[in-house]
Amino acid sequence: MPTLHRVQQQTLLLLLFVVHLSRPVCVDVASDTDAVLGGSMKLTCISCLKREELKPNTSVNWYFTSSENTTYDRIHIFEINKGGLDGPFRDRLVWNGSKDLQDVSLLILNVSKSDRGTYECHVNRTFDFGVYTPSTQTVKNITLTVKEKASNDTTAIYSEIMMYVLLVFLTLWLLVEMVYCYRKISKSDEQAQDTATNYLAVPSEQKDNPVAPVTE
Repeated sequence: MPTLHRVQQQTLLLLLFVVHLSRPVCVDVASDTDAVLGGSMKLTCISCLKREELKPNTSVNWYFTSSENTTYDRIHIFEINKGGLDGPFRDRLVWNGSKDLQDVSLLILNVSKSDRGTYECHVNRTFDFGVYTPSTQTVKNITLTVKEKASNDTTAIYSEIMMYVLLVFLTLWLLVEMVYCYRKISKSDEQAQDTATNYLAVPSEQKDNPVAPVTE
């Protein structure tokens, strides 16, 4: 029973370790830049925290500079606390980020030709350490183009397939490692238990008086 209990504890520790590794991890990826006329377009903006346990005061603002319409310059189109602002994107911007504000992406609905241009993502964070309140700023630019029809990008399709294949392979490899470790721990405990059982089976007289080696 003690051996079984020990194996269960070690298995539980392995599972907890696997769960810890499988937690979502913030990865900074570039945004797509090709939109399709009439469709929706995700503007990806990711600003990862180096220490996720910190909870800074975060503000997010998006700006747009058109390459089609020269009647206006850079305009403010989105603010995290207010959502989409008045202007050419009114009722067409949808928040597509995360609750922890590491992913602060936007989704443009019903893309039009006038949406061509440069989008600026501004992420400002202020940390509160008592008397010390440092701040950081992240700015990312996305130059968007609008096409009449979607183009078949075989490279992107191939990359996505390879990504899923790699995920399946890593999952199977992890399962094999867990089974191998479990069997190795079980075998080690069985050998230790057999040794203890054999030792207890030896008469006490032989333990106290070991047989002397025979010499000629």
